[in-house]
Parts: sequence; structure tokens; C-alpha cells
Amino acid sequence: MRIKFINLMKKASYTGSNTKATKVLQDSSNRNITGHHIIETAKKDVATKKFDVQLEPLLRENPRRFVIFPIQYQDIWQMYKKAEASFWTAEEVDLSKDMPDWNSLTSDEKHFISHVLAFFAASDGIVNENLVERFSQEVQITEARCFYGFQIAMENVHSEMYSLLIHTYIRDSKHRDFLFNAIETMPCVKKKADWALQWIAHETATFGERVVAFAAVEGIFFSGSFAAIFWLKKRGLMPGLTFSNELISRDEGLHCDFACLMFKHLVQKPTEEEVKSIIRDAVAIEQEFLTEALPVAMIGMNCNLMKQYIEFVADRLLVELNCKKMFNSENPFDFMEHISLEGKTNFFEKKVGEYQKCGVMANKEENVFTLDAYF
Repeated sequence: MRIKFINLMKKASYTGSNTKATKVLQDSSNRNITGHHIIETAKKDVATKKFDVQLEPLLRENPRRFVIFPIQYQDIWQMYKKAEASFWTAEEVDLSKDMPDWNSLTSDEKHFISHVLAFFAASDGIVNENLVERFSQEVQITEARCFYGFQIAMENVHSEMYSLLIHTYIRDSKHRDFLFNAIETMPCVKKKADWALQWIAHETATFGERVVAFAAVEGIFFSGSFAAIFWLKKRGLMPGLTFSNELISRDEGLHCDFACLMFKHLVQKPTEEEVKSIIRDAVAIEQEFLTEALPVAMIGMNCNLMKQYIEFVADRLLVELNCKKMFNSENPFDFMEHISLEGKTNFFEKKVGEYQKCGVMANKEENVFTLDAYF
């Protein structure tokens, strides 16, 4: 399989189900379907879902979608403004002090972090494939389209950052290529990628089911890898890697929150059992990835703790999707308490959150010039 997403699907057709320009991806026969929920959903006749696009304000034809004002969805617009305020670039992350720490890591620790970076390097491209091919074409409200457009830009920054990290730390060209092509060379990464790509290509899944699936990608598939890098931060290692991880985890937390917000705006939501089935699959695949990435226990980090953490994060995501918890697992990592992607975190109150564009999130009153202001 080649990571040439433009050639991923053999056929594409246009449908009038929600807008004349909505592209429906077809022909996923060249991939092995992974995940019980995808297999079962694919067996259903699309007509039995009784999903009516005209009942969904987010998806039905909107002739005013080309103009931003007046804002109709203030909560969605505020999410966009938060994303806009948090913009950063890879050039602003200093990796010059990381190499001594990288060289001091054990072979097992390097194996673990290399697996994490290998997945991350391709994952943002997969998220963007979904945004470009599906969500940004299906959703018809301007506020959400603004967010998706900015998310695409930020995912590109993330992808560049992870590629730069691999290029910096891995000096052997063959090993570097092995990591850059992880979707082909590493089965545990390929399985995660295939699961996400199947949801992009899914012909019968409703928009709500696919929103849940990509909330799981950004809220579950990413969370274990974020925890791995924050584990290094707890030890005071690799400041460039850990700072970039702070920025990216904040961004992805916001993206996951946005998926939950879009879900809440849906009229025709998936059932709780359908939501849990998707989340259950994502948890199983992520736990399998961690088993491969963490073959031996390390101080403060092992496979069982990671599996427990994934269950904890999955339960938090379920609550945000208005479902009951499935696992009731506690957070085993005290250093992850403040970035557990619980959905209610205000990223702009954290130290890393001070990194935001001047004035973007300020109130109008704060920008008013007065002659009697106190200096």
C-alpha cells in the first residue's frame, strides 16, 4: 500500500444527498476491513438507517454558506477562533538540545518513541484526507467549514513537525525510511491507519458514526502516544520534542472537542450502542499497538499502564458523547492529569496556552483605547 491518498480510492461519484458537490468515496475492496463495527455496518442496507440529510441543519443545502456573517452557531465559531489563536509553525520549535538526551535513551526507550513518531508522521495526513474528501464537503454551515479549513492547515504543521523530529533523531537513512513508511512497514501502525481509512471510504455509515470514528482517532489513537512523550517530559528529557508535543496535544484536544460539539448538534445521532462499538474497536486497536510498541516494562511506563490509560481516555470521550462509561478505569499517570482530553479543558489557561495570537481571543472592550486607563 502506498501513502498516496489521492489514489487511495479507485472511484468517486457525486451525489445530491446533501449538496451537489458532495463526493462519496467508493471501492474500498483493496483493503482488509478491520473492526467489528465496520464489518457489521457495511452489511446493512443504507436505506434501513433512515438517515435524512434534510433533517440535519449541519448537512442540508445552505445557500448562505459562502458568507460568514451573521454568525448562526456561536459555539462552533468560538471553536474556530480558539484554533485560529493557537497557530504555530515547526520553525518555532528548538530541537538543538534534544540529541544528547536522545543518545542517552536505552534501546527499548528509542524503540518506543520511534514507534510513536512513526504513527504520528502519517496520522495527520489521514485526518486531513477525511477533512478534505468528506467532512468539509458534507458540512454546509460556514462556521464549521472555517474550523475544518484551519484544522487542515494545523494538521499540515503537525505532520511537518513529526517528520522533522524523525529526520533529526534518526541518522540512519534506511531506518528513517522505515519509519517514514510505517503504514507499509509496521503492521501495528498499518492496522490503525487502515481502520481510519476505512471510515473515510465507508459508503453506508452515517455522518454521525464517522464523526465518532474520527473523534476516536484524535482522542484515543493519539492519546497513548502523547502520554509516551509526556513521560519523557516528566523525566526532564528532550525539551524540543516535549514542547512540540504540548502544542500538538493542545491542538488535537481542541479537534476532538470540536468533533464532540458537531456530534451534539446532530439531530439523528447514532445509538449509544453504535457509539460504544466504534469506541470499543478503537481501544482494542490502540491497545494492540501499545503492546507492540512497549515490549518491555520501563520505569513508570509499561504496557498494562498504557492500556489502562487508553480505557480511561475512552471513558472520558464517551461521556463527552453523552454515553455511559464502559471501562471505569482510573488514570494511572499522574503526569497526564492535565491533558487527558477530557473535553472540558480550557487550553488557554495552561502555560502552553499562553502561546496564542495577540488579540484573537480578547474581548472588544479589552481593545478600547481610553485616556484614563491605568498603566
